[in-house]
Amino acid sequence: MKGTVASMATAVSLGASTVLGAATNLQARADSKVTPITVKGNAFFKGDDRFYIRGVDYQPGGSSDLADPIADAKGCKRDIENFKELGLNTIRVYSVDNSADHDECMNALADAGIYLVLDVNTPDYSLNRKDPEISYNDVYLQYIFSTMEKFAKYDNTLAFFSGNEVINDGPSSKAAPYVKAVTRDMRSFLRGNKLREVPVGYSAADVDTNRLEMAEYMNCGTDDERSDFFAFNDYSWCDPSSFEKSGWDQKVKNFTGYGLPLFLSEYGCNTNTRKWEEVEALYSTKMTGVYSGGLVYEYSEGGNDYGLVKISGSDVKTNKDYDALKTAFKKTDNPSGDGNYNSTGGASGCPVQSKPNWDVSTDALPAIPAPAKKYLTKGAGKAVGFSGDGSQNSGTRSTSTATQGSGDVAAATGTSSGDAASSTSSEGAAAGFKPTQFTFGPAAVSLVSIASAVLGASLIL
Repeated sequence: MKGTVASMATAVSLGASTVLGAATNLQARADSKVTPITVKGNAFFKGDDRFYIRGVDYQPGGSSDLADPIADAKGCKRDIENFKELGLNTIRVYSVDNSADHDECMNALADAGIYLVLDVNTPDYSLNRKDPEISYNDVYLQYIFSTMEKFAKYDNTLAFFSGNEVINDGPSSKAAPYVKAVTRDMRSFLRGNKLREVPVGYSAADVDTNRLEMAEYMNCGTDDERSDFFAFNDYSWCDPSSFEKSGWDQKVKNFTGYGLPLFLSEYGCNTNTRKWEEVEALYSTKMTGVYSGGLVYEYSEGGNDYGLVKISGSDVKTNKDYDALKTAFKKTDNPSGDGNYNSTGGASGCPVQSKPNWDVSTDALPAIPAPAKKYLTKGAGKAVGFSGDGSQNSGTRSTSTATQGSGDVAAATGTSSGDAASSTSSEGAAAGFKPTQFTFGPAAVSLVSIASAVLGASLIL
Protein backbone atom coordinates (compact mmCIF):
# COMPACT_ATOMS: atom_id res chain seq x y z
CA MET A 1 0.00 0.00 0.00
CA LYS A 2 0.98 3.58 -0.48
CA GLY A 3 2.24 4.63 2.92
CA THR A 4 -0.95 4.09 4.90
CA VAL A 5 -1.97 0.54 5.66
CA ALA A 6 0.38 -1.30 3.39
CA SER A 7 2.30 -2.36 6.41
CA MET A 8 -0.63 -3.97 8.12
CA ALA A 9 -0.68 -7.13 6.14
CA THR A 10 2.45 -9.24 5.88
CA ALA A 11 2.69 -12.90 6.17
CA VAL A 12 1.27 -16.02 4.58
CA SER A 13 -0.65 -17.75 1.80
CA LEU A 14 -2.78 -20.85 1.33
CA GLY A 15 -2.37 -23.58 -1.23
CA ALA A 16 -2.55 -24.45 -4.87
CA SER A 17 -5.77 -26.35 -5.07
CA THR A 18 -9.06 -25.53 -6.64
CA VAL A 19 -11.00 -24.16 -3.73
CA LEU A 20 -14.19 -26.06 -3.19
CA GLY A 21 -17.18 -24.96 -1.15
CA ALA A 22 -16.39 -27.55 1.49
CA ALA A 23 -18.48 -28.13 4.58
CA THR A 24 -17.80 -25.72 7.41
CA ASN A 25 -18.26 -26.04 11.15
CA LEU A 26 -19.04 -22.32 11.26
CA GLN A 27 -22.54 -21.92 9.85
CA ALA A 28 -22.97 -19.13 7.32
CA ARG A 29 -26.37 -17.49 7.16
CA ALA A 30 -28.91 -19.97 5.87
CA ASP A 31 -30.40 -17.61 3.27
CA SER A 32 -27.10 -16.66 1.65
CA LYS A 33 -27.54 -16.24 -2.09
CA VAL A 34 -23.85 -15.66 -2.73
CA THR A 35 -21.96 -18.20 -4.79
CA PRO A 36 -18.49 -18.84 -3.34
CA ILE A 37 -15.65 -18.08 -5.74
CA THR A 38 -13.52 -21.05 -6.77
CA VAL A 39 -10.28 -21.56 -8.68
CA LYS A 40 -10.04 -23.43 -11.97
CA GLY A 41 -6.72 -23.43 -13.75
CA ASN A 42 -5.38 -19.86 -13.69
CA ALA A 43 -8.73 -18.14 -13.18
CA PHE A 44 -11.48 -17.48 -10.66
CA PHE A 45 -14.98 -18.77 -11.28
CA LYS A 46 -18.43 -17.99 -9.91
CA GLY A 47 -20.18 -21.23 -10.57
CA ASP A 48 -19.51 -21.93 -14.25
CA ASP A 49 -18.82 -18.30 -15.12
CA ARG A 50 -15.40 -16.64 -15.19
CA PHE A 51 -15.06 -14.12 -12.35
CA TYR A 52 -13.05 -10.93 -12.75
CA ILE A 53 -12.21 -8.84 -9.71
CA ARG A 54 -13.51 -5.27 -10.04
CA GLY A 55 -12.70 -3.76 -6.71
CA VAL A 56 -11.16 -1.17 -4.44
CA ASP A 57 -8.89 -1.25 -1.42
CA TYR A 58 -10.97 -0.24 1.58
CA GLN A 59 -9.48 0.84 4.92
CA PRO A 60 -10.95 4.13 6.16
CA GLY A 61 -8.61 5.69 8.71
CA GLY A 62 -5.50 3.97 7.39
CA SER A 63 -2.61 3.07 9.66
CA SER A 64 -2.85 6.31 11.61
CA ASP A 65 -6.25 5.33 12.99
CA LEU A 66 -6.45 1.55 12.98
CA ALA A 67 -10.07 0.52 12.73
CA ASP A 68 -12.07 -2.41 11.40
CA PRO A 69 -14.37 -1.23 8.59
CA ILE A 70 -16.21 -4.56 8.49
CA ALA A 71 -17.13 -4.22 12.18
CA ASP A 72 -18.51 -0.71 11.48
CA ALA A 73 -21.88 -1.75 10.11
CA LYS A 74 -23.16 1.82 9.71
CA GLY A 75 -20.10 2.99 7.78
CA CYS A 76 -20.05 -0.21 5.75
CA LYS A 77 -23.67 0.17 4.63
CA ARG A 78 -23.05 3.84 3.81
CA ASP A 79 -20.11 2.97 1.58
CA ILE A 80 -21.83 0.03 -0.10
CA GLU A 81 -24.01 2.54 -1.96
CA ASN A 82 -20.87 3.98 -3.56
CA PHE A 83 -19.49 0.51 -4.25
CA LYS A 84 -22.67 -0.30 -6.17
CA GLU A 85 -22.58 2.99 -8.07
CA LEU A 86 -19.00 2.27 -9.14
CA GLY A 87 -20.01 -1.20 -10.32
CA LEU A 88 -17.71 -3.06 -7.91
CA ASN A 89 -17.89 -6.73 -7.02
CA THR A 90 -14.98 -6.86 -4.53
CA ILE A 91 -13.34 -4.88 -1.74
CA ARG A 92 -9.99 -5.50 -0.07
CA VAL A 93 -9.59 -4.84 3.66
CA TYR A 94 -6.09 -4.72 5.13
CA SER A 95 -6.82 -5.37 8.79
CA VAL A 96 -9.74 -6.50 10.93
CA ASP A 97 -10.39 -6.99 14.65
CA ASN A 98 -10.93 -10.74 14.83
CA SER A 99 -12.75 -10.47 18.16
CA ALA A 100 -15.48 -8.22 16.71
CA ASP A 101 -18.79 -9.12 15.09
CA HIS A 102 -18.89 -8.80 11.31
CA ASP A 103 -22.22 -10.38 10.41
CA GLU A 104 -24.16 -7.20 9.59
CA CYS A 105 -21.61 -5.76 7.18
CA MET A 106 -20.76 -9.07 5.53
CA ASN A 107 -24.44 -9.81 4.99
CA ALA A 108 -25.01 -6.33 3.56
CA LEU A 109 -22.07 -6.82 1.20
CA ALA A 110 -23.49 -10.19 0.18
CA ASP A 111 -26.87 -8.64 -0.54
CA ALA A 112 -25.08 -6.19 -2.84
CA GLY A 113 -23.16 -9.00 -4.57
CA ILE A 114 -19.83 -7.80 -3.19
CA TYR A 115 -17.00 -10.11 -2.13
CA LEU A 116 -14.20 -9.54 0.40
CA VAL A 117 -10.48 -10.10 -0.06
CA LEU A 118 -9.02 -9.99 3.44
CA ASP A 119 -5.48 -9.54 4.76
CA VAL A 120 -5.19 -11.71 7.87
CA ASN A 121 -2.37 -9.72 9.50
CA THR A 122 -2.26 -6.59 11.65
CA PRO A 123 0.69 -4.36 12.57
CA ASP A 124 1.15 -6.32 15.80
CA TYR A 125 0.56 -9.79 14.37
CA SER A 126 2.71 -10.23 11.27
CA LEU A 127 6.00 -11.56 10.01
CA ASN A 128 9.11 -9.45 10.61
CA ARG A 129 10.96 -9.38 7.31
CA LYS A 130 14.27 -8.71 9.08
CA ASP A 131 13.82 -11.47 11.65
CA PRO A 132 11.26 -13.90 10.24
CA GLU A 133 12.42 -16.97 12.16
CA ILE A 134 11.41 -15.33 15.47
CA SER A 135 8.15 -13.82 14.28
CA TYR A 136 7.02 -17.12 12.74
CA ASN A 137 5.69 -18.55 15.99
CA ASP A 138 2.62 -20.17 17.51
CA VAL A 139 1.19 -16.90 18.90
CA TYR A 140 1.23 -15.38 15.43
CA LEU A 141 -0.36 -18.44 13.83
CA GLN A 142 -3.08 -18.57 16.47
CA TYR A 143 -4.03 -14.98 15.66
CA ILE A 144 -4.27 -15.39 11.90
CA PHE A 145 -6.05 -18.73 12.29
CA SER A 146 -8.62 -16.95 14.48
CA THR A 147 -9.21 -14.41 11.71
CA MET A 148 -9.64 -17.13 9.12
CA GLU A 149 -12.02 -19.02 11.39
CA LYS A 150 -14.24 -15.94 11.67
CA PHE A 151 -14.39 -15.18 7.95
CA ALA A 152 -14.37 -18.60 6.28
CA LYS A 153 -18.04 -18.97 7.19
CA TYR A 154 -19.09 -16.15 4.87
CA ASP A 155 -19.76 -17.25 1.30
CA ASN A 156 -18.66 -13.81 0.07
CA THR A 157 -15.17 -14.10 1.54
CA LEU A 158 -13.39 -14.41 -1.78
CA ALA A 159 -9.81 -14.81 -0.59
CA PHE A 160 -7.31 -14.36 2.22
CA PHE A 161 -4.11 -12.41 1.69
CA SER A 162 -1.37 -14.14 3.64
CA GLY A 163 1.00 -11.24 3.29
CA ASN A 164 1.49 -7.84 1.74
CA GLU A 165 4.88 -6.59 0.55
CA VAL A 166 6.89 -8.69 3.01
CA ILE A 167 9.51 -9.11 0.28
CA ASN A 168 10.38 -5.66 -1.04
CA ASP A 169 14.03 -5.99 -2.14
CA GLY A 170 16.78 -8.57 -2.57
CA PRO A 171 17.85 -8.97 1.09
CA SER A 172 14.27 -9.37 2.32
CA SER A 173 13.77 -12.36 0.00
CA LYS A 174 15.30 -14.43 2.82
CA ALA A 175 11.89 -14.19 4.47
CA ALA A 176 10.22 -16.00 1.55
CA PRO A 177 10.39 -19.50 3.12
CA TYR A 178 8.52 -18.21 6.16
CA VAL A 179 5.85 -16.56 4.02
CA LYS A 180 5.42 -19.84 2.19
CA ALA A 181 5.41 -21.86 5.42
CA VAL A 182 2.50 -19.87 6.76
CA THR A 183 0.80 -20.43 3.41
CA ARG A 184 1.08 -24.15 4.00
CA ASP A 185 -0.13 -23.79 7.59
CA MET A 186 -3.16 -21.77 6.57
CA ARG A 187 -4.21 -24.43 4.09
CA SER A 188 -3.76 -27.10 6.73
CA PHE A 189 -5.86 -25.13 9.20
CA LEU A 190 -8.80 -24.79 6.84
CA ARG A 191 -8.72 -28.43 5.83
CA GLY A 192 -8.07 -29.82 9.28
CA ASN A 193 -10.97 -27.89 10.79
CA LYS A 194 -13.29 -28.65 7.85
CA LEU A 195 -13.73 -24.97 7.03
CA ARG A 196 -14.55 -23.77 3.55
CA GLU A 197 -11.28 -23.73 1.63
CA VAL A 198 -11.16 -20.04 0.83
CA PRO A 199 -8.42 -19.20 -1.71
CA VAL A 200 -5.30 -17.73 -0.16
CA GLY A 201 -2.34 -16.01 -1.77
CA TYR A 202 0.29 -13.33 -1.48
CA SER A 203 0.37 -9.64 -2.47
CA ALA A 204 3.80 -8.58 -3.78
CA ALA A 205 5.30 -5.09 -3.73
CA ASP A 206 5.52 -2.71 -6.68
CA VAL A 207 9.15 -3.51 -7.42
CA ASP A 208 10.61 -5.64 -10.19
CA THR A 209 13.57 -6.86 -8.11
CA ASN A 210 12.16 -10.34 -7.56
CA ARG A 211 8.43 -10.27 -8.30
CA LEU A 212 8.68 -13.03 -10.89
CA GLU A 213 10.86 -15.17 -8.63
CA MET A 214 8.35 -14.76 -5.79
CA ALA A 215 5.50 -15.70 -8.12
CA GLU A 216 7.33 -18.86 -9.17
CA TYR A 217 8.26 -19.64 -5.57
CA MET A 218 4.67 -19.43 -4.34
CA ASN A 219 3.65 -21.86 -7.09
CA CYS A 220 6.41 -24.47 -6.83
CA GLY A 221 6.84 -27.61 -4.76
CA THR A 222 4.30 -30.12 -3.52
CA ASP A 223 0.60 -29.41 -3.70
CA ASP A 224 0.34 -28.56 -0.01
CA GLU A 225 3.02 -25.88 -0.35
CA ARG A 226 1.61 -24.00 -3.31
CA SER A 227 -0.56 -20.89 -3.23
CA ASP A 228 -4.07 -20.57 -4.64
CA PHE A 229 -3.29 -17.33 -6.48
CA PHE A 230 -0.68 -14.60 -6.75
CA ALA A 231 -1.22 -10.84 -6.75
CA PHE A 232 0.97 -7.79 -6.95
CA ASN A 233 0.70 -4.04 -6.52
CA ASP A 234 1.34 -2.20 -9.78
CA TYR A 235 1.56 1.56 -10.31
CA SER A 236 3.43 1.48 -13.62
CA TRP A 237 0.51 2.68 -15.78
CA CYS A 238 0.47 6.47 -15.28
CA ASP A 239 -1.99 8.26 -17.56
CA PRO A 240 -1.53 9.19 -20.33
CA SER A 241 -0.10 5.77 -21.14
CA SER A 242 -0.80 2.61 -23.08
CA PHE A 243 -0.57 -1.17 -22.88
CA GLU A 244 2.93 -1.02 -24.40
CA LYS A 245 4.21 2.22 -22.86
CA SER A 246 3.34 1.07 -19.35
CA GLY A 247 5.14 -2.23 -19.85
CA TRP A 248 1.97 -4.20 -19.17
CA ASP A 249 2.44 -6.03 -22.47
CA GLN A 250 5.76 -7.41 -21.21
CA LYS A 251 4.23 -8.49 -17.90
CA VAL A 252 1.52 -10.41 -19.74
CA LYS A 253 4.24 -12.03 -21.82
CA ASN A 254 6.36 -12.91 -18.80
CA PHE A 255 3.42 -14.41 -16.88
CA THR A 256 1.97 -16.35 -19.80
CA GLY A 257 1.94 -20.01 -18.76
CA TYR A 258 1.71 -19.19 -15.05
CA GLY A 259 -0.61 -21.76 -13.50
CA LEU A 260 -2.38 -19.70 -10.81
CA PRO A 261 -4.90 -16.85 -10.97
CA LEU A 262 -3.08 -13.53 -11.12
CA PHE A 263 -4.53 -10.11 -10.30
CA LEU A 264 -3.53 -6.60 -9.26
CA SER A 265 -3.90 -6.13 -5.50
CA GLU A 266 -3.36 -2.37 -5.90
CA TYR A 267 -3.30 -0.16 -8.98
CA GLY A 268 -3.98 3.48 -9.87
CA CYS A 269 -0.92 5.68 -10.40
CA ASN A 270 -1.71 9.29 -9.45
CA THR A 271 1.40 10.98 -10.85
CA ASN A 272 -0.81 12.69 -13.44
CA THR A 273 -4.57 13.09 -13.84
CA ARG A 274 -6.17 9.71 -13.32
CA LYS A 275 -8.26 8.82 -16.36
CA TRP A 276 -8.21 5.10 -15.55
CA GLU A 277 -7.22 4.18 -19.10
CA GLU A 278 -5.75 0.96 -17.73
CA VAL A 279 -9.24 -0.37 -16.92
CA GLU A 280 -10.00 -1.01 -20.58
CA ALA A 281 -6.76 -2.95 -21.01
CA LEU A 282 -7.10 -4.94 -17.79
CA TYR A 283 -10.49 -6.37 -18.75
CA SER A 284 -9.65 -7.00 -22.41
CA THR A 285 -8.56 -10.29 -23.95
CA LYS A 286 -5.07 -8.80 -24.26
CA MET A 287 -4.78 -9.51 -20.54
CA THR A 288 -7.57 -11.83 -19.37
CA GLY A 289 -5.76 -14.96 -20.49
CA VAL A 290 -3.33 -14.17 -17.64
CA TYR A 291 -5.01 -11.62 -15.33
CA SER A 292 -8.27 -11.79 -13.38
CA GLY A 293 -8.84 -8.09 -12.78
CA GLY A 294 -7.68 -5.94 -9.92
CA LEU A 295 -8.25 -3.64 -6.95
CA VAL A 296 -8.02 0.14 -7.21
CA TYR A 297 -6.02 1.95 -4.57
CA GLU A 298 -7.93 3.32 -2.72
CA TYR A 299 -11.47 4.13 -1.59
CA SER A 300 -10.96 6.76 1.11
CA GLU A 301 -8.49 9.64 1.12
CA GLY A 302 -5.70 9.25 3.67
CA GLY A 303 -3.59 12.32 2.94
CA ASN A 304 -1.75 10.91 -0.08
CA ASP A 305 -4.14 11.89 -2.90
CA TYR A 306 -5.08 8.30 -3.77
CA GLY A 307 -8.58 8.35 -2.30
CA LEU A 308 -11.75 8.28 -4.38
CA VAL A 309 -13.79 9.81 -1.56
CA LYS A 310 -13.18 11.93 1.51
CA ILE A 311 -14.85 10.75 4.71
CA SER A 312 -15.59 13.24 7.48
CA GLY A 313 -17.67 11.74 10.25
CA SER A 314 -20.76 10.36 8.56
CA ASP A 315 -20.30 12.57 5.51
CA VAL A 316 -18.74 11.13 2.33
CA LYS A 317 -17.80 13.30 -0.64
CA THR A 318 -16.73 11.79 -3.94
CA ASN A 319 -14.11 13.43 -6.16
CA LYS A 320 -13.10 13.59 -9.84
CA ASP A 321 -11.12 10.33 -9.57
CA TYR A 322 -14.29 8.61 -8.39
CA ASP A 323 -16.27 10.00 -11.32
CA ALA A 324 -13.58 9.01 -13.84
CA LEU A 325 -13.37 5.48 -12.44
CA LYS A 326 -17.14 5.09 -12.56
CA THR A 327 -17.07 6.09 -16.22
CA ALA A 328 -14.18 3.74 -17.01
CA PHE A 329 -15.89 0.75 -15.40
CA LYS A 330 -19.25 1.55 -16.98
CA LYS A 331 -17.87 1.57 -20.51
CA THR A 332 -15.71 -1.55 -20.03
CA ASP A 333 -17.40 -4.94 -20.15
CA ASN A 334 -15.78 -8.23 -19.29
CA PRO A 335 -14.88 -10.44 -22.25
CA SER A 336 -17.51 -12.94 -23.30
CA GLY A 337 -16.82 -16.59 -22.66
CA ASP A 338 -13.88 -17.70 -20.55
CA GLY A 339 -11.45 -14.90 -21.45
CA ASN A 340 -8.92 -17.39 -22.87
CA TYR A 341 -7.88 -18.66 -19.45
CA ASN A 342 -5.44 -21.54 -18.95
CA SER A 343 -7.71 -24.38 -17.84
CA THR A 344 -4.84 -26.73 -17.01
CA GLY A 345 -2.93 -24.55 -14.57
CA GLY A 346 0.23 -26.12 -13.28
CA ALA A 347 3.17 -25.75 -10.92
CA SER A 348 6.19 -23.58 -11.60
CA GLY A 349 9.79 -24.62 -11.14
CA CYS A 350 11.32 -23.19 -7.99
CA PRO A 351 13.61 -20.23 -8.79
CA VAL A 352 17.35 -20.71 -8.42
CA GLN A 353 19.23 -18.54 -5.92
CA SER A 354 20.54 -15.43 -7.65
CA LYS A 355 22.06 -12.85 -5.33
CA PRO A 356 21.41 -10.08 -4.60
CA ASN A 357 17.85 -10.16 -5.97
CA TRP A 358 16.78 -13.65 -4.91
CA ASP A 359 18.56 -14.92 -1.82
CA VAL A 360 16.77 -18.22 -1.18
CA SER A 361 19.18 -21.14 -1.31
CA THR A 362 16.86 -24.08 -0.66
CA ASP A 363 13.33 -25.19 -1.43
CA ALA A 364 12.92 -26.52 2.13
CA LEU A 365 10.49 -24.78 4.48
CA PRO A 366 10.47 -24.44 8.27
CA ALA A 367 8.22 -26.87 10.10
CA ILE A 368 5.14 -25.52 11.86
CA PRO A 369 6.00 -24.54 15.47
CA ALA A 370 5.12 -27.47 17.71
CA PRO A 371 2.60 -25.66 19.97
CA ALA A 372 0.63 -24.54 16.90
CA LYS A 373 -0.09 -28.07 15.69
CA LYS A 374 -3.15 -28.37 17.92
CA TYR A 375 -4.89 -25.55 16.06
CA LEU A 376 -4.86 -27.57 12.85
CA THR A 377 -7.60 -29.89 14.11
CA LYS A 378 -8.98 -28.27 17.29
CA GLY A 379 -9.72 -24.75 16.11
CA ALA A 380 -7.95 -21.47 16.82
CA GLY A 381 -9.41 -20.74 20.23
CA LYS A 382 -10.08 -17.25 21.58
CA ALA A 383 -9.61 -14.31 19.24
CA VAL A 384 -7.82 -11.42 20.97
CA GLY A 385 -8.45 -8.72 18.37
CA PHE A 386 -6.75 -5.34 18.30
CA SER A 387 -6.24 -5.45 22.08
CA GLY A 388 -3.77 -8.35 21.91
CA ASP A 389 -0.15 -7.98 23.03
CA GLY A 390 1.30 -8.79 19.61
CA SER A 391 3.33 -11.73 18.36
CA GLN A 392 6.61 -10.68 16.79
CA ASN A 393 8.68 -11.45 19.87
CA SER A 394 6.38 -13.95 21.54
CA GLY A 395 5.66 -17.64 21.56
CA THR A 396 7.61 -20.62 20.29
CA ARG A 397 9.38 -20.52 16.95
CA SER A 398 9.99 -23.35 14.49
CA THR A 399 12.87 -25.62 15.47
CA SER A 400 13.19 -27.89 12.45
CA THR A 401 12.93 -28.16 8.69
CA ALA A 402 9.75 -29.60 7.26
CA THR A 403 9.64 -32.59 4.97
CA GLN A 404 7.81 -32.24 1.67
CA GLY A 405 4.13 -32.90 2.06
CA SER A 406 4.07 -31.77 5.69
CA GLY A 407 1.19 -29.46 4.88
CA ASP A 408 -1.00 -32.54 4.94
CA VAL A 409 -2.88 -32.28 8.24
CA ALA A 410 -2.03 -35.81 9.34
CA ALA A 411 1.63 -35.27 8.55
CA ALA A 412 1.73 -31.91 10.32
CA THR A 413 0.15 -33.26 13.47
CA GLY A 414 2.22 -36.43 13.51
CA THR A 415 -0.73 -38.78 13.03
CA SER A 416 0.31 -40.05 9.60
CA SER A 417 2.29 -43.25 9.20
CA GLY A 418 3.07 -42.69 5.53
CA ASP A 419 4.63 -40.16 3.24
CA ALA A 420 2.25 -37.30 2.66
CA ALA A 421 4.23 -35.65 -0.09
CA SER A 422 1.83 -36.57 -2.84
CA SER A 423 -1.39 -36.14 -0.90
CA THR A 424 -3.91 -33.44 -1.66
CA SER A 425 -7.41 -32.54 -0.55
CA SER A 426 -8.24 -30.54 -3.65
CA GLU A 427 -9.38 -31.11 -7.19
CA GLY A 428 -8.02 -28.10 -9.02
CA ALA A 429 -4.94 -27.13 -10.95
CA ALA A 430 -2.64 -28.84 -8.48
CA ALA A 431 -4.77 -31.70 -7.38
CA GLY A 432 -3.55 -35.24 -7.44
CA PHE A 433 -0.84 -34.89 -10.05
CA LYS A 434 2.42 -33.13 -10.77
CA PRO A 435 1.74 -31.03 -13.87
CA THR A 436 4.23 -29.59 -16.28
CA GLN A 437 6.66 -27.22 -14.60
CA PHE A 438 6.25 -23.71 -15.97
CA THR A 439 9.02 -21.15 -15.82
CA PHE A 440 9.41 -17.71 -17.25
CA GLY A 441 12.41 -15.51 -17.82
CA PRO A 442 13.32 -12.24 -16.18
CA ALA A 443 11.12 -9.22 -16.85
CA ALA A 444 11.91 -7.53 -20.10
CA VAL A 445 10.91 -4.13 -18.84
CA SER A 446 11.95 -1.98 -15.94
CA LEU A 447 8.85 -0.97 -14.02
CA VAL A 448 7.99 2.57 -13.16
CA SER A 449 8.56 2.03 -9.48
CA ILE A 450 7.36 4.25 -6.74
CA ALA A 451 8.69 1.93 -4.10
CA SER A 452 10.14 4.84 -2.18
CA ALA A 453 6.57 5.90 -1.51
CA VAL A 454 5.51 2.39 -0.61
CA LEU A 455 6.07 1.64 3.05
CA GLY A 456 5.39 -2.01 2.44
CA ALA A 457 5.76 -3.94 5.65
CA SER A 458 7.45 -1.02 7.36
CA LEU A 459 5.53 -1.52 10.54
CA ILE A 460 7.41 -4.78 10.67
CA LEU A 461 10.66 -3.39 11.88
